[in-house]
Amino acid sequence: MHTEPNEVDFHFDVMCPWAYQTSKWIRNVREQNGLTINWKFFSLEEVNLKEGKKHPWERDWSYGWSMMRIGAILRRQSMDDLDKWYERSGRALHEEGKRPHEPNVAKELLKDIGMDPQIVDQSLEDKTTHDEIKQDHQRVIDAGGYGVPTLFFEDHALYGPVLIEPPEGDAAMRLWDSVTSWLEFPFLYEMQKPKTKQDEQRVYETFRPYLEARDWVSINRGEVIEFDEKGDNS
Repeated sequence: MHTEPNEVDFHFDVMCPWAYQTSKWIRNVREQNGLTINWKFFSLEEVNLKEGKKHPWERDWSYGWSMMRIGAILRRQSMDDLDKWYERSGRALHEEGKRPHEPNVAKELLKDIGMDPQIVDQSLEDKTTHDEIKQDHQRVIDAGGYGVPTLFFEDHALYGPVLIEPPEGDAAMRLWDSVTSWLEFPFLYEMQKPKTKQDEQRVYETFRPYLEARDWVSINRGEVIEFDEKGDNS
């Protein structure tokens, strides 16, 4: 029997609609059992980089990567500040159809949660923010990961759960028990429910705000969102 963990590292990319849905679920779990969530970064732009294109850290502003640079500054202040930022910017994109990946919108969202909008400029001036994101990102890659949400329970990495209707209350805890039960089986690698056409339509309707707000072309490869900036991003 496994011992229920009281701490998890949750790797995310603000731009990922799947990770956002899972973050809503795990926050509900935290409300009920006091779970400690350590928010960590992962870049879908980098993992799906096309040959010949610039790395996200080589651009002046780069969608999810630059948002995570804001997050890196906030995490230095406290994990709670990063938590609030991820929740607000994720909700803005994935539910409200806003564009938190635009610097001016990012500043407004910081104001919404009572934080200094100049943190956006500070994050871009501080080159060490790149290093923090790279370190978090590489941890997932080294574990064989490729996307988010990726959860770490110490050294045990799990991808998912992937869902569009985050359960709450007792249902959230039942899912938590199901997820953490995998820790008892280190060589259990995968179990997946195929998507029907009706499922795909439901996913589309859930992600509609995100799809309408994005400024990039995204290709769903399994559960991986591939980012390709519109126009020349070389």
